Amino acid sequence: MSGMKQKDFSERLSAARDAKQAMAAKFRQRPGSDDPVVAERRAARATVSAARDARIAEREAQRLAENARLAAEREARAAEHAEQEQRAAAEKAVNDARLEAERKAARDARYAARKAWK
Repeated sequence: MSGMKQKDFSERLSAARDAKQAMAAKFRQRPGSDDPVVAERRAARATVSAARDARIAEREAQRLAENARLAAEREARAAEHAEQEQRAAAEKAVNDARLEAERKAARDARYAARKAWK
């Protein structure tokens, strides 16, 4: 019986050795960095990476352009609002001056009427 166990153990050892040799052979079969297939894959990855970088840069440029456009619109609205406030203030000043002139004229007329009556 112990002979069978010994045989199983030796079989396991040889199977492990065969597996290690197969892995080593597979690793040795890998193409080197100067292999045309490897160079082609590397070039394809570089092309994809460059295209991705270009898309990212384009999106960033679009975002900056949109931000600039929105800022210009905000500034235009602010300028328009300031102009409207300035116009309203000027109209108020004109109205205040007109009302003051009318009050003065009415006061002067009352004073003249009082003088004329005396």
